[in-house]
Amino acid sequence: MSRKSRKPPARVKPVSGKTSPAAVPGTPDRAGPAVLGVCVALFVAVLLVFGRSVWFDFVDFDDPGNVSENPFVTQGLSPDSILWAFSHTQVGDWIPLTTLSHQLACQLFGLWAGGHHLINVLLHAAASVLLFLVLRDMTGSFWRCAFVAAIFALHPLRAESVAWITERKDLLSGLFFMLTLGAYTRWTRHPDRSRVWVLVFLAFGLLSKTMLVTTPVVLLLLDYWPLRRTAHTPFSRRLIEKIPLFLLSIAAAVGQIVAARPGIGSVDSYPIARRAANAVVSCATYLTQVVWPANLAGFYPYPRQGVDTFALIASFALLVAISAAAVRWRRQAPWFAVGWLWYLVMLAPVVGLIQAGEISRADRYTYLPQIGLYLIIAWTAATWCAARPQRRVLVGTLAAAGLVALSLLAFRQTGFWKDSETLWNRALACTSNNDTAHYNLGTRCLKLGRLDEAMAHYQKTLEANPAYANAHINLGRVLLQKGRPDEAVAHFQKAIDIKPRYAEAHYNLGIVLGQKGQVEEAMARYRKALEIDPDYADAHNNLGSALFRAGRVDEAIPHFEDALRINPGDAKAHNNLATALAQKGRGAEAVTHYQKVLKIDPDHAKARVSLAWLLATSPEEGVRDGPKAVALAEEANQLAGGTNPTMLRTLAAARAETGRFEEALQTAQRALDLASAQGNEDLSRSLRAEIELYKAGRPVR
Repeated sequence: MSRKSRKPPARVKPVSGKTSPAAVPGTPDRAGPAVLGVCVALFVAVLLVFGRSVWFDFVDFDDPGNVSENPFVTQGLSPDSILWAFSHTQVGDWIPLTTLSHQLACQLFGLWAGGHHLINVLLHAAASVLLFLVLRDMTGSFWRCAFVAAIFALHPLRAESVAWITERKDLLSGLFFMLTLGAYTRWTRHPDRSRVWVLVFLAFGLLSKTMLVTTPVVLLLLDYWPLRRTAHTPFSRRLIEKIPLFLLSIAAAVGQIVAARPGIGSVDSYPIARRAANAVVSCATYLTQVVWPANLAGFYPYPRQGVDTFALIASFALLVAISAAAVRWRRQAPWFAVGWLWYLVMLAPVVGLIQAGEISRADRYTYLPQIGLYLIIAWTAATWCAARPQRRVLVGTLAAAGLVALSLLAFRQTGFWKDSETLWNRALACTSNNDTAHYNLGTRCLKLGRLDEAMAHYQKTLEANPAYANAHINLGRVLLQKGRPDEAVAHFQKAIDIKPRYAEAHYNLGIVLGQKGQVEEAMARYRKALEIDPDYADAHNNLGSALFRAGRVDEAIPHFEDALRINPGDAKAHNNLATALAQKGRGAEAVTHYQKVLKIDPDHAKARVSLAWLLATSPEEGVRDGPKAVALAEEANQLAGGTNPTMLRTLAAARAETGRFEEALQTAQRALDLASAQGNEDLSRSLRAEIELYKAGRPVR
């Protein structure tokens, strides 16, 4: 047959019941109003179910590291922050596009958590609408696709992905996943068009969350059904055309594995047999949660003693039975096989065979994989109705009732994410031996100064998991605040025994050694922390402070500068550096850093009085500024209630710099009286010398 005489393969209509006019190119879509109605209904339903999260706060579960306490995120979009997003991980994940979205949210809303939650809700609503439109474009079905999109939008398992700010990565990657499917579907119907948008959308999705690495396999499944490309396109060609997508996915997977850090618990990876057993049980659990989403929690602890044997056998039998049915009915019910394989394939990256941390499963892992199960439910119900049309009323009623029930459960589940205490108390109510929940509740209590409650939770954490290194560290912090440094040292050392290269443990041990006067030993610990993590800003700052107190100012300054390179918004590091620079006679630089302190923290009394003193007494002519020194000193003195001798001394020096020697003399005398009453001989000695200068009409320089 000549090349010219070849006819293009006939376009196969979707095999899903009636074909929508929109599925046939060039024909008007008379279902347009109905399509618009479903899109609006999905969008509004998502807002009603998950919109309450706009009144929620950040939670102490990765939100600080990802957003609220990450200086490269909170500063918003800038050349430096954008570069950081592509060159660093966030809590172990390389997700630059998601990081940029968090930076944009901070640019728009600052640290108002409601704005960040609103973006999550809108992204999920958009993904739900896109799922409906893409599935309808693929299959030509209307109500089945609407039902699939509605379950996806309103299932209570979505609460974690939507109400947890950190899980922006689920929503953003999900949005680009839908766009990838849509672009691929359009390309298969118009092969003359470029495939670039398929590649672009997948790349954006992978930059949002690497869980999309199995997308090329999903596209191969869709070739079988509903796109029906297997009838006219050889498998080799279908595979070859996806090679760029596979290469992109492989690159993303390798990058994530390299970038990922071990979990904060003691175990980086369990034996493969235990991981496989947990994966089997998790797959089956996610299946049952589709229809019975009870006892959902923010964290499910790993079964350290192994999974229950009966649960493992039952789960394995269930998975094998469904897989056998999918193979048996692959021709009569291709949607069953595709939906089941969609579920397994998309779940594979997060099912736990590659284990990091102490989590056994997570609601968020179901965000995209369970779409395959929803397809099975919708098409099975439609097939059952096709045999007897009178069943449609029953099925429609059950579907509507089910969606209402799921919406109510999702609304309730969303409420458990309103704050940290509610989240972790819910986890304790739904699980047993949940060391992570106890640990996070302890951390919350520690932040609020509720030391006894914090101690109790950390002790329960260690009862459940004696090798929980972070719990030892935080229990040590509590003990240190309660005046029990020797016990604190024991817990810090225990954390080091568990994880020898744990920078935070060495850092905290350095703090307590410094407080006990063992300065050299403390500096050795800070150096060890920096050997492990050269970008540990607090370790740089504390080492610099220890060196400064030891009189080694020249060695201290580079560490303060490194701390600020890593965390430019650290007021304490700016203040320390300014003090060191002033001592070295670099007054102009010191002034700049004191001013940065006050910009970051306007109520920083120490920086205010130090800057006033420098402006009043610096030997550098270009640094001194008497009027400004007076203004700063008067503010500091007023904030101190006029009873702080140091503030009064600074005010006296500032007034003397402006030539107001009589006022300076009176102020200095009040300061001397207070210092003497407090028994502060060093300050009293300095004030007596300065009073003599004021009597002679000379400022302090």
